[in-house]
Amino acid sequence: MSAYNKPLPKPAVESKPFWDGCKKHRLLLPRCLRCGSYWFPASVTCPKCLSLQWEWAPSREKGKVHSFGVYHRVYQEGFEPEIPYAVALVQLDEGPRLLSNIVGCSPEELRCDMRVEVFFDDVTGDTTLYKFRLVENP
Repeated sequence: MSAYNKPLPKPAVESKPFWDGCKKHRLLLPRCLRCGSYWFPASVTCPKCLSLQWEWAPSREKGKVHSFGVYHRVYQEGFEPEIPYAVALVQLDEGPRLLSNIVGCSPEELRCDMRVEVFFDDVTGDTTLYKFRLVENP
């Protein structure tokens, strides 16, 4: 594995289970045990019913592009070889929205409502990032 020269997440106590799940190639989301709602990022209470009873539950790992932006300038030198690149807001089928990259699709081809799925990129021995790619047969 070559040296990774892009920013890495620094998990807080609340997000550590999320990143631990990514390391195991599982996308976990907070799910309320009372009303069944999913949300992200994690918080102490369910944002819908305010219940304190929730768990980290596996996601179906699919969703659609809600919005995106294309970067044409270098703001962090690790991304320079990828200019231009897109950063997308993906709405998961469970409802929460996550920011990430769409891989395997040029920025010119990217459209809102495109179906995407999660895949995991083991960028260092300790860190696995979630990213998205187009669903082959939506």
